[in-house]
Amino acid sequence: MLEGIFGNINAERVLLHIYHYGEIHASAIAKDYGVSKTPLLNQLERFKAANVLKSKEVGRSRLYSFNDKSPFTQHIKSLIEILYNTIPMDEKQSLFGERRRPRRKGKPIK
Repeated sequence: MLEGIFGNINAERVLLHIYHYGEIHASAIAKDYGVSKTPLLNQLERFKAANVLKSKEVGRSRLYSFNDKSPFTQHIKSLIEILYNTIPMDEKQSLFGERRRPRRKGKPIK
């Protein structure tokens, strides 16, 4: 839906995943959409160069998240929130259903 605004579908995919998960790496986005990691990584780096995203290394992975110090971030988040809220629940479950964080140590499995 926002492909026309951001220029390509990968920009929309990247921003949706970061909006939902808070922080994520390129491989996880590629896996969810069944696409190559390279174009997603290029898009993440474009947003980072534009100061919309920031990244940090965790082990051998690079995690990306919104750069809250950027004056554009809140406006972009507002656009993504509108898109996110229009996605049907079954599609959200298929896109964002996989657990990305480890279970808390000692937490019972239900």
